[in-house]
Amino acid sequence: MEFFDSHSHYNDEKYNDDRDEIINKIYKEGITSTVCVGYDLVKSKYALEIAKNNNFIYSTVGISPNDIEDFTYDNLLEIEKLAKDHKVVAIGEIGLDYYWNKENKEKQKELFVKQIDIANKLHKPIVIHTRDAAIDTIDILKKHSVIEKGIFHCCPLNQELIKEGLKLDFYISFSGNITFKNAKSEEAVSLVPLDKILIETDSPYLSPEPLRGTRNNSINVKLVAQRIADIKNISLEEVAKITYENANRVFKIK
Repeated sequence: MEFFDSHSHYNDEKYNDDRDEIINKIYKEGITSTVCVGYDLVKSKYALEIAKNNNFIYSTVGISPNDIEDFTYDNLLEIEKLAKDHKVVAIGEIGLDYYWNKENKEKQKELFVKQIDIANKLHKPIVIHTRDAAIDTIDILKKHSVIEKGIFHCCPLNQELIKEGLKLDFYISFSGNITFKNAKSEEAVSLVPLDKILIETDSPYLSPEPLRGTRNNSINVKLVAQRIADIKNISLEEVAKITYENANRVFKIK
């Protein structure tokens, strides 16, 4: 079996001591594709560097809603330049986060829209981060259509958000949170048709049960896939194959 971890952060400081070792290990364990996701200018550059140094890794570039305090408009020009590289498969992660940031909502919205514009200009999909901001996120996506669509990353288990995202033809990506006790994962996962579902780890964060609280890595995407298999009543092999094909499709990887 081969697995595609659609969202990881090997550009994070938590891997500084053993990054190359972990990257080699995940490939040997069957994680034969992953996307290293940028979230500010520095980490976007590093994500692309990691992707260029590893054939099975791709990258995204973008500025997240949690990383806009030092943002300048020149940063967007640099993001656009980086995004022209063939190993950059999406603009992201971008979006809105009202859980951590309640005081700069208008600035978040402005940056979200400007990065959608970059994605449309370059015909790239987007990777969306949304937390406690479902209504505004959907509203922006309805008003500012995304040509190549994209992904709701680590999608909140919010049924209305999932329904609206699917109506807009976006993919829904689930991470370790669907394995947590008391998570309403069955209802959320059941809403998503197989041709719109993705798996991810969000490494080094959100380790699935029974590893919750430890540093995550892409090998653990298998536990996410198994949870989906159990809910959908299909085999792990089917989930691996379907989500691999879906990730290649949305990221336009041949």
